Amino acid sequence: MKLSIRLILFLVVGITVVTFVIARNQVRAEKRGLRADLERRVEMYAETLEEIVEPAVERGSREQLRHLVERFGNRESLAGLAVYSPGGTVLAQSSTRIDRLPPPPVPWPQTEPGGQGVSEFLRLGDEPMHAYYLPLHAQGSDKIDGVLGIFHDARYIETQSEQIWRDTLWHVLAQMLLIVFVTFLIIRWTVVLPLSRTAKWMKDLRSGRAGARPPLLQDEFFGPLSKEVVNLTRSLAEARATAEEEARLRETGVSMWTAERLRVSVQKKLLGPLFVVSNREPYMHVRRGKGIETVIPASGLVTALEPILRACDGTWIAFGSGDADQATVDRKDHLRVPPDRPEYTLRRVWLPKATEQGYYYGFSNEGLWPLCHIAHTRPVFRASDWQAYQDANRKFADAVIEELGGAEHALVLIQDYHFALLPRMVKQARPDVRVAIFWHIPWPNPEAFGICPWRRELLDGLLGSDLVGFHTQAHCNNFLETVDAALESRIEWEQFAVKRTGHTTSVRPFPISVDFRETQAAAAISASPYELRSNLLKKLGMKALFLGIGVDRIDYTKGILERFRGIERFLEMYPSYRNKFTFVQIGAPSRTHIPRYRDFLVEVEAEANRINERFQGPDWKPIAPLLRHHHHDEIMLYYRAADLCMVTSLHDGMNLVAKEFVAAREDEEGALILSQFTGASRELRDALVVNPYDADELAESIRLALEMDASERRLRMQRMRRLVREHNVYHWAGNLISELSEMRIEEAESAVLNPEAWPPHRVAANG
Repeated sequence: MKLSIRLILFLVVGITVVTFVIARNQVRAEKRGLRADLERRVEMYAETLEEIVEPAVERGSREQLRHLVERFGNRESLAGLAVYSPGGTVLAQSSTRIDRLPPPPVPWPQTEPGGQGVSEFLRLGDEPMHAYYLPLHAQGSDKIDGVLGIFHDARYIETQSEQIWRDTLWHVLAQMLLIVFVTFLIIRWTVVLPLSRTAKWMKDLRSGRAGARPPLLQDEFFGPLSKEVVNLTRSLAEARATAEEEARLRETGVSMWTAERLRVSVQKKLLGPLFVVSNREPYMHVRRGKGIETVIPASGLVTALEPILRACDGTWIAFGSGDADQATVDRKDHLRVPPDRPEYTLRRVWLPKATEQGYYYGFSNEGLWPLCHIAHTRPVFRASDWQAYQDANRKFADAVIEELGGAEHALVLIQDYHFALLPRMVKQARPDVRVAIFWHIPWPNPEAFGICPWRRELLDGLLGSDLVGFHTQAHCNNFLETVDAALESRIEWEQFAVKRTGHTTSVRPFPISVDFRETQAAAAISASPYELRSNLLKKLGMKALFLGIGVDRIDYTKGILERFRGIERFLEMYPSYRNKFTFVQIGAPSRTHIPRYRDFLVEVEAEANRINERFQGPDWKPIAPLLRHHHHDEIMLYYRAADLCMVTSLHDGMNLVAKEFVAAREDEEGALILSQFTGASRELRDALVVNPYDADELAESIRLALEMDASERRLRMQRMRRLVREHNVYHWAGNLISELSEMRIEEAESAVLNPEAWPPHRVAANG
């Protein structure tokens, strides 16, 4: 109530002052206009009388003058006429209520010959008056013989001004009443009621009865408050979930990794600053109309590494890919993130278009990607792409060295196959820095990797690091065997390390995972899987009893075509499931700059259409391809509603879709069909592990998933969920940082100890 009164008082005072100023200016303008109009009329009237009165003045006939002033002095609003001698003596005056009309204000005999009339506004007693004095001349002479005085009643001007003030007063009063009423309603409906509902919601939140979002209006006024309340809610929910989970796990003697535990662990272990290097940035800025919008790319990497960087105020170095990225950084290409609560620094690196094309789309994704995935697509290696790859790595190395400055005990954590040369470059300039690289894709056998013309340079670059991480032990073994076959070095199999030019590189498996609690929270939907399934299929215009789901980038390594053929074989072998089982394939188009990816997208659509044309009914299709980008919340709905999820990668480092599906199934239902060629199959042993090239085996696994005994299906899901919960993404990040921070630094024989020698002109290929 006090807020309403204060606001109303401020509005009343403000509007009163503004109205007063406007009314005063309006009155002044009206007065000026009326006076100017009166003066114009008087001048015209005086010019008419001048021709009549001048002859009588020249003859000196007072009788004739009195007759003239009486005759012409009775006009409407005319107060009187008077004729004066040059000395100011009254020669004739019309009868008037005023005893004596005032004489001219100027001694006319002293004025210049041919002087003009004089106009003035004055008061006679209490009456406002306008007087106009016109000099009268003898015929043919400039000599002044007399003065004609014309007097008008100016009360109507004052009356008009008073009327304006009265009207303004009533308008102000009416406005005040209306403003008080409208302001009260606005405050009541748009401020008091939403805040009251929010206060009640927060009270319910403390007691555990509140919904997921606060009842705030999503407009410009409440937007920031709503956003902060949602963040507070999320933090409170996470803290409560973490406390409950840790309490439950303490009962079983298990300790779960959380974002908070990761922060505490990092703060204890890190002795110096942390630098993360990746091609993809955690936050990008894009132009939307006339504004700039912050976009958070979907990435498990961001989920894993952000808590570390927040804990130690680290620096994330990444390629600036947004079209508004350069407009949001400072002169050193820095930006504090996250936007709503800055806790670490994002350093953006810029690459020319030609370098980006050759480094990312060329060497990385047309060369290394198919080389490492061994998925029947021939790698393409071009000398120009290799040059661009070297240039990009050198550009990032310059940025890392610049950010390191004089920091001691620093850790540099490099991500993925885009930066195979970077560890060596950093180590050559700063041998005192601990450097690790995590390779997120598979590492092939030595024979397959031997295809690469620059295999020695790539291996030498990787061995510049102190720690090389892979998803599985098999990939570690392949890497060590590749090094043994390609470079002069000593492999220490017992320690899983490589000794080369006096420097030791450890090779370790770190199976990456997902944020179990976040995925579970996103999938926490009140509707049952059956209701969800019905609603989702209805939106697709179909009816079915059973639903399968696949979520992938449209990539030839994901086994999408093999999956479709397995579904086709399933419907051939078990025709009773026709019109009953529908498989939804969510596929995000990826790397469409590359011809092979564009062609593969066409192949996927064609294969789905072929199978649908063979089996489809009036309101049913066996395969529903949704080939577009989907929001994470949309995907969670399908995870929660599906009877089974199929992950049929032909070769994969880990595959987080499998773990996301498991984390989303808090109802402990659903079955996971998982390719034996994924890293996840080494951990999720309760999945139905299959060979995706075997259509009959795929078909049989679909039948088994749909017909599995409910108790067995639940037991399998419980065991998989326990593993994903305990070995989550924070566990991965914590182990990786712990291993790196405990590494003993050895100075390599080839290290460039003089910083002025940086950067090296080329990456040496020893061996």
